[in-house]
Amino acid sequence: MAGDQLTVLNALDVAKTQMYHFTAIVIAGMGFFTDAYDLFCISLVTKLLGRIYYHVDGHPKPGTLPPGVAAAVNGVAFCGTLAGQLFFGWLGDKMGRKKVYGITLILMVVASLASGLSFSSSPKGVMATLCFFRFWLGFGIGGDYPLSATIMSEYANKKTRGAFIAAVFAMQGFGILVGGIVALIVATAFDNKFKAPPYADNAIASTVPQADYVWRIILMFGAIPAALTYYWRMKMPETARYTALVAKNAKQAAADMSKVLQVEIEAEEEKVDKIAQKGNNSFGLFSREFVKRHGIHLFGTASTWFLLDIAFYSQNLFQKDIFTGIGWIPPAATMNAIHEVYKIARAQTLIALCSTVPGYWFTVFFIDIIGRFAIQMMGFLMMTIFMFAVAIPYDHWTKRENRIGFVAMYSLTFFFANFGPNATTFVVPAEIFPARLRSTCHGISAAAGKAGAMVGAFGFLYAAQSTDPSKTDAGYPPGIGIKNSLIMLGCINFAGMLCTLCVPESKGKSLEELTGENEDNDETGQAATTARTVPV
Repeated sequence: MAGDQLTVLNALDVAKTQMYHFTAIVIAGMGFFTDAYDLFCISLVTKLLGRIYYHVDGHPKPGTLPPGVAAAVNGVAFCGTLAGQLFFGWLGDKMGRKKVYGITLILMVVASLASGLSFSSSPKGVMATLCFFRFWLGFGIGGDYPLSATIMSEYANKKTRGAFIAAVFAMQGFGILVGGIVALIVATAFDNKFKAPPYADNAIASTVPQADYVWRIILMFGAIPAALTYYWRMKMPETARYTALVAKNAKQAAADMSKVLQVEIEAEEEKVDKIAQKGNNSFGLFSREFVKRHGIHLFGTASTWFLLDIAFYSQNLFQKDIFTGIGWIPPAATMNAIHEVYKIARAQTLIALCSTVPGYWFTVFFIDIIGRFAIQMMGFLMMTIFMFAVAIPYDHWTKRENRIGFVAMYSLTFFFANFGPNATTFVVPAEIFPARLRSTCHGISAAAGKAGAMVGAFGFLYAAQSTDPSKTDAGYPPGIGIKNSLIMLGCINFAGMLCTLCVPESKGKSLEELTGENEDNDETGQAATTARTVPV
């Protein structure tokens, strides 16, 4: 380590795991809990929205959302998230992490409540209002990605930094799980209170008027955990790395971290001034120097997140169709509207419980042992293998006697997504870029991921349709079928393996070692090469 390392930053790097680490994980993690809940709960209620607002008298099947409406409802939050990641990522580097952190949370709470209060005199009006508020919900959620990752990265010690950042992201698994549980509870309560016949027996009576409350309650519940963490977010001090390296306020950084670490830390104003004057601490995002030092790294973090999210989000969004195909969810006409929500939520909850949540925590436990690169490469490889294993003999898995084997294989793809690139693509961008650009670059990488999510959300709604025109959902043209869609996702996972070769290993190094911010000018090139893309 160079001699210019600030005492306050070194104190953070070598600090033993303390209560403030866990406090930061919970405060940042509850934001991700809410993020996941809000982004994924919409897939639980889209079938219900179709029944309520797009019923067709005399039709043999319940109403479904038209293709354009379904794509908008499923994907509009991703559009907002992408915009929020870019905007708040940039703002976090300009104004500071803490100042922006509260804004995103308020936006999430207000938009989450407003989503459940989407009213109008026409179905089109309800959907338009819902999409409007879900865009702004996504905008707030988007800001949470770069800010939570950057704050946790800059608070953590270098020995367990990966586990701490991954633990924040792992709260996403609990958000998905609780989304399913909330839907189960609400659907069970309403189904027992308001009895209704299956659609095939009485189409009109199968959707009771009270079903309109079900989706609203499920969507609005996401505001509660976010609101509970606002006070604690506002009490967190600004990170020392931003205060010292970006705001150039050594005295404030030392004072803040003295309280956090409960030790006396000297304010080294001369060192901060010396570091600020170095040429390698002044280049901007669009400079030739940035491209030379970090261009391939930004390409690696953005491309792997883009490819991962195509596969990850498309799986989540049409998993209810897969469950229908293998018989986990009965034909829609054999259920009433609320019971269908129950069946879809049960399937998603089981997948989350068996594979999604465990995968996240495997990453937390192993990321600082075997490293980010190895976990990401292994995850993409296993996702590729299991996706092809599900897709190629897909007809075999649709037979009733093979249902358990199918669910096991499908669950394993989720397990290795989360014990793999879904976690590491979040961790690495918060570590390998300079403090003054860290939040921005994480936001760019995350936005690339959400662009991939939109490809999955919009594209695969169409792609997964049957090749037989008579078997497609109402309003959809024939697609390539679920089998071919899964094969395509397997190829995308393989491409993710190749792009992982551009991502550096950051295990066990301080943030300043990785970025060269404290290195002398003649040492900078050497520092950059230590962050090689492929560990040897």
